[in-house]
Amino acid sequence: MSSSTTDSPSAAAAAELHPLFTASLGVRWRDLDAFNHVNNSNYLTYLEEARLQWLKHVPGPWFDEQSMPVLAASEINYRFPIEWPAQLNVELFCLRLGNSSMTIGHRIVDAEQPEKLYSDGHVVMVWMNPHTGKPVPLPQAIRDAAEQA
Repeated sequence: MSSSTTDSPSAAAAAELHPLFTASLGVRWRDLDAFNHVNNSNYLTYLEEARLQWLKHVPGPWFDEQSMPVLAASEINYRFPIEWPAQLNVELFCLRLGNSSMTIGHRIVDAEQPEKLYSDGHVVMVWMNPHTGKPVPLPQAIRDAAEQA
């Protein structure tokens, strides 16, 4: 694990941006592994929870029966182990808007010591038609929310 916050392009870009959203999450005892720190798979759960919290705050329709987001790619750089107990802030950033996709940068930091970076990286969300499996245009509500950040 590296302690640098600028090893990846998404980390450097996110450090320069205003967050789309910051979710506050507590570490649960069940998140720990045999080494007494948060298991790496739980980072994806934390990121998913933060994205869902953000999407609940997006004004306007961002999904319907013809258009739903799916996770197309994810990258997580593990910088420092998370131990229990801890309160986390998951910061989300818009790195790129495409025709049907959005690249969301993320940082997981300690809520009480925001300079303590646990992880960073990005995910790519693609909006698709669930019936055809084909990409559809990014909803205007998502574009508007990303551009307002």
